[in-house]
Amino acid sequence: MLSNWLSGVFSNDMAIDLGTANTLVYVRGRGIILSEPSVVAIKMDLRRGPRIVAVGADAKKMLGRTPDNIKAIRPMKDGVIADFEVTEAMLKHFIFRIHRRRFLVKPRIVVCVPSGVTQVEMRAVREASESAGARDVYLIEEPLAAAIGANLPITEPTSNMIVDIGGGTTEVAVISMSDIVYAKSLRVAGDTIDSDIIRYVKQKHSLLIGERTAEMVKMLVASACHEKEETIIEVKGRDLIEGIPKVIALRSGEVTEAISGTVRAILETVKIALEQTPPELASDIVDRGIVLTGGGALLKNLDEVIRRETGLPVTIAEDPLSTVVRGSGIVFENFSVYRDVLVRA
Repeated sequence: MLSNWLSGVFSNDMAIDLGTANTLVYVRGRGIILSEPSVVAIKMDLRRGPRIVAVGADAKKMLGRTPDNIKAIRPMKDGVIADFEVTEAMLKHFIFRIHRRRFLVKPRIVVCVPSGVTQVEMRAVREASESAGARDVYLIEEPLAAAIGANLPITEPTSNMIVDIGGGTTEVAVISMSDIVYAKSLRVAGDTIDSDIIRYVKQKHSLLIGERTAEMVKMLVASACHEKEETIIEVKGRDLIEGIPKVIALRSGEVTEAISGTVRAILETVKIALEQTPPELASDIVDRGIVLTGGGALLKNLDEVIRRETGLPVTIAEDPLSTVVRGSGIVFENFSVYRDVLVRA
């Protein structure tokens, strides 16, 4: 149809990393032009119905701070869509921000999904993307996108091991010849670490803290293993005994203890992947090592812990937060080379 052709002419192909914590958008020929928290603030109006008041960073500032008639919602959970309508609205908002118009906008879109995604979850991603205005929707599994974004030679008959730690999922995969030889999607990742910190502070210090505070603690003092010199950070919250605001001093060693279960779960998943890898491909991993991507790769000393436990070289990809969306964008830039890694949704 002429309208579809015109829409294609006036639209930019886009790759979207629709993450639990953050959404990143890569536009063909322009690179990464958007990185925002996956949060939407909705005001409940009795007369006009629910309406969006903020998306992304502005909405994240409202988490835990809104009046009763405004809800700050994270529509993604464990790497998949938990709230279809809010996800659709968030995608529409981001597409509009990129194109600056609502008409004749029908981009082709590549969306990253966890390797363990179900058919129902895949359909939800496709329908949300189409409802948001996509002309064609393709899916790419996150480990493949991460490997491409980390500049690993996935088209060659050699083995590459990738560990992508996002907000909702940890993806561990062995890749060879543009396909996944082994993959395990663990629904334990950055958000789990935040929850570990909230729970520990509540149990040990009788202090209730919010998601944003827990994330701040994770970024500033969390470590995958104990360090010789401890750091102390002030944490503010509500005293559960007296019911008033309170400030406590939290040691970095306590945070390491709090998140140890999650770190162990990630490590065990890596070990299982190594055990399941065919011998010839395992020998390649001995030489090439393991590449860490995703925001969780920035957890202090995580690479050292994996290196010590496996005896293998471990490297962190350059700018691990954007590796997945960068890889998805490279697929669009080199469509003929990488089209086999895509799934037509």
